[in-house]
Amino acid sequence: MRFGKHALGVHDRLGYLSADDRTRADDLAAAWTDPGTSAVWAARGGYGAQRMVDLLDFDAMRSAGVKHFVGFSDITALHARIGSELGQVTVHGPVVGSREQLSDPPSVSRLQALVMASPRPGGELAVGASVVPGEAAGRLIGGNLSLVASGVGVEPAPDVPSIVVFEDIDEAGYRVDRMLTQLLRSGWFRSVAGVVVGDFTGSRDSDLVDALVAERLGDLGVPVVSGVPVGHGPRNVALPLGAQVSVVAGPRSGRAVLTLAP
Repeated sequence: MRFGKHALGVHDRLGYLSADDRTRADDLAAAWTDPGTSAVWAARGGYGAQRMVDLLDFDAMRSAGVKHFVGFSDITALHARIGSELGQVTVHGPVVGSREQLSDPPSVSRLQALVMASPRPGGELAVGASVVPGEAAGRLIGGNLSLVASGVGVEPAPDVPSIVVFEDIDEAGYRVDRMLTQLLRSGWFRSVAGVVVGDFTGSRDSDLVDALVAERLGDLGVPVVSGVPVGHGPRNVALPLGAQVSVVAGPRSGRAVLTLAP
């Protein structure tokens, strides 16, 4: 493993960034276009990922071919654009700095399976509990809810049948309500065929968040699944964003399964 030139740096004025936007974008593109690189793995959650996404040299990255891209949280902004610009699957999973998650055997084995082995059609990706029963199939999209919501008006809404996964951290219930409502009002869910809800880690309103998911999304007419171990918790099972998946949700509160489509 090699670290990017500025991965451990600190911006001279904005301490939550490792470097200015252009420098960070150039570091990512340099890693991607390096012939010796087969995977680009985010070192941390990626504050400021939105600031650099429009500065990436996608022509050069496209010419370099398909590489694995791994990360989560604010990295959601990069997943969405890399997936659409390069037309490839990316991996929503632990970052290099996720010590607890990378000490969790199921998190590690799922990440290894997506990065180091050929995906098995029909293979189980995640298990949760049914909120709204049903079955659906589509392209897996999403990630961090606040990043998806903040992309409204900038990143296009899904225009093909899609299964969306959401997670977040330290968000109060009223803010989750605000973000889901923004997505609903913008028409973002028009092509969404199913919803998978991961962890809302650190929220003091966990029961309220569960109620909001059911209240805000229950009338979409699509299966909704909650309790999937994806996000900022101690377990973060990797998921292939951009891949075709299917979801089967049994009777309310029953078992629900997300699988890789055949």
